Amino acid sequence: MRAIVQRVKASWVLVDGEEVGRIGTGLNVLLGVGRGDTQEDADKLADKILNLRVFEDEKGKFNYSVLDVKGSVLVVSQFTLYANLRKGRRPSFEEAEDPKKAQELYNYFVEVMSKSVPVSTGRFGASMEVHIVNWGPATFFLDSKEL
Repeated sequence: MRAIVQRVKASWVLVDGEEVGRIGTGLNVLLGVGRGDTQEDADKLADKILNLRVFEDEKGKFNYSVLDVKGSVLVVSQFTLYANLRKGRRPSFEEAEDPKKAQELYNYFVEVMSKSVPVSTGRFGASMEVHIVNWGPATFFLDSKEL
């Protein structure tokens, strides 16, 4: 699994003009599921994200996690994190998981995260308008295969 994690002051998702998810201070997680990913990948990635020390202390050092600051997480599915751009000009998505299995793992990831922090989501498979008020900016890339 791959994730783009952004520290945010606020983030929300619209589908067809309707707001389907919103958070204040916390993390926006753009989540991609790759072929062969498992619940173990979701567990490792969720644990890493929940405990990332990306919020500043009183001295301006990254010392606090989303758990420490009592923040929230917005999880948005993004299969394009598995785009292969090596050949040509059009991305190939062969490395992305089948949508049915990807949705199962996405839902599992959200469930795992929800046990520790408030979680909002986008709508899996929908065309979404994602609003991100990135704080810093602070943006991080994680791959469960590298954890």
